[in-house]
Amino acid sequence: MKILITGGAGYLGSAITRKLIEKHEVIVYDNLMYNQTSLVDLSHHPNFTFHYGDVREWSKLKYIVEQCDVIIPLAALVGFPSCEKDKELATSINLTQIQNIVDVLTDDQKILFPNTNSGYGTRTNKGEVDETDELTPISHYGVTKCDAENYILENSNGIIFRLATVFGSSSRMRLDLLVNEFVYKLLTDKYITIFEKTFVRNFIHIQDVANVFDYMIDNYDKHKGEVFNVGLSDTNINKQQLVERIQKYIPNISVTYSDYYEDPDKRDYIVSNKKIESTGWKPEFTLDDGIKELIQAYQMIVPQESSHYRNAFPLSYGQSI
Repeated sequence: MKILITGGAGYLGSAITRKLIEKHEVIVYDNLMYNQTSLVDLSHHPNFTFHYGDVREWSKLKYIVEQCDVIIPLAALVGFPSCEKDKELATSINLTQIQNIVDVLTDDQKILFPNTNSGYGTRTNKGEVDETDELTPISHYGVTKCDAENYILENSNGIIFRLATVFGSSSRMRLDLLVNEFVYKLLTDKYITIFEKTFVRNFIHIQDVANVFDYMIDNYDKHKGEVFNVGLSDTNINKQQLVERIQKYIPNISVTYSDYYEDPDKRDYIVSNKKIESTGWKPEFTLDDGIKELIQAYQMIVPQESSHYRNAFPLSYGQSI
């Protein structure tokens, strides 16, 4: 099959592209807004094609959409701060371009869309949430993603993934995601201040995100038109518990829990992943796997002159020096 991934050079896209290219022709459409070179090593691959462009350049993107069997629209303005800063831009990228794509899809084309758990808002006082619960996003980012999800469900037979907070290394790293950020700060600074320590999130490894896309492309006809939470069922944990888990691998750190400042991101929920697991799909990577992986990865990402960072943990994970 021929698969189009918009935003395919980003954090998720780089991992998903590498997974799908093993058995499909993959076309990546990306504007490389971070000047990333995350897919350069795939230039030789016979199943890989790259098109430079902005998803708001609809005439250019439309032509490519029409040539593909599967559409994975990852291009987005992500996160709470960026979307609040420029709501018009966020809406045009996160919603309008999705509507444009859906409006030209034929019955034979497939679309798989990554929403996030953000739509559940603040729910810990209501117990575990599942795919039947009403979405109540509390940020403009969450609103645009949920509106895009609704448009896909109302106008196509797409599959929706409500992804837990993703963690793990990628050829285009993101340090603003909770696990990635906490590991980086504790490894490099040796201390961290945590606000809203009781806020709960669910988590999922980036390779498992790539795996679930691959799985559902193969099983699309069985599950088209459905929504799935995708996360680790044993990892609905709060910020304090996350830090304590990281402390197992990075000793001698200082942690301060403060009530002085409020986290502007109020997401707080316990998520059920039973539906996706009932299909036969299971995640392969644990939170601990990801923490150890990130410690390895940050040795190669942090500045070379900062030898303190490169030697900040024991040589127990097979790294070379």
